[in-house]
Amino acid sequence: MRLLLIHTGGTLMMRGGDPTPLEPDVYTRDLVAELPVLRKLAEIETKILYNLDSADFQPHHWVELAETVHASLDRYDGFVIVHGTDTMAYTASALAFLLPGLDRPVILTGAQKPLADVRSDARTNLVDACHLATTRIPEVGIAFHSELLRGCRATKLDAWGMKAFGSPACPPLAELGLGVNLAGHVLAPRPRASFDGRLEPHVLAVRTFPGLDPRLLHGALAAGVRGMVIEAFGAGNVPRLENSLVPVLEAARAADVPVVIVSQSTRGAVDLTRYHGGVAAARAGAIGAGDMTTEAALTKLMIVLGRAADETGGRASAARAAFAASWAGEISL
Repeated sequence: MRLLLIHTGGTLMMRGGDPTPLEPDVYTRDLVAELPVLRKLAEIETKILYNLDSADFQPHHWVELAETVHASLDRYDGFVIVHGTDTMAYTASALAFLLPGLDRPVILTGAQKPLADVRSDARTNLVDACHLATTRIPEVGIAFHSELLRGCRATKLDAWGMKAFGSPACPPLAELGLGVNLAGHVLAPRPRASFDGRLEPHVLAVRTFPGLDPRLLHGALAAGVRGMVIEAFGAGNVPRLENSLVPVLEAARAADVPVVIVSQSTRGAVDLTRYHGGVAAARAGAIGAGDMTTEAALTKLMIVLGRAADETGGRASAARAAFAASWAGEISL
């Protein structure tokens, strides 16, 4: 069993801390030498791709990371990616969509406290991730706090506790106790697909709130935004009276700029037929994203727009078709 451990940075290998800020450390320690128990799991090779605080990750980093994994699929049985927690859910979602033909595990993990700390979660998370990468789970997942979450369903919920991630709309793919319990909804292996790294980064995510001035969104359209994700209230409700967002949605439709609606609520799903605001949004061209996370909706929209030149009917049509389908288990249909 051969694994590739890809280091991209994050808290796990940082230095500093109270009272000084954490910062990326020079990569001077071999993680396998630091945790020799990993040798019992598999033959592990390490690749240092980046050494970044994940807040500095950009879409082009997702593409390079995905391309690195894709180019190595025939040489390794699984992959472990060490990544910072702050944007891990974005990267995991992007990888799930950029690697559609997976037949082996791609597991992201990180830590809330650096590996060098006495009370660090890094050791357990890293061992769990490597263990899960040897199993038959052909998905992009996040291994954290003795769970494996579907990458395109996960979101960071806690910046203090060790259980940093949750997946409110999808149970864990695996739970680790004395053994490993695999869930029944793990995806089946899929046929290998050619790599397509195109994406459109000129998108905008906006959280709806009482008092949001629609002129700001009209300004985004004028500035050339190619797609928007709106975090609406509850089941997809948006203002339709004072400060109505409906004219913005109509202007976006006229400009062939797809607008995807997700919910601010961590549980439940968008249903644009439930309230008048949602109905008005749908009539104005908005696309409901069901129970997708903001991270998944945003990264999927970027990728759809990057490939929209190959589609007939324009960007909005391509987005509507894409969000009506599940690419990697990111939405409950």
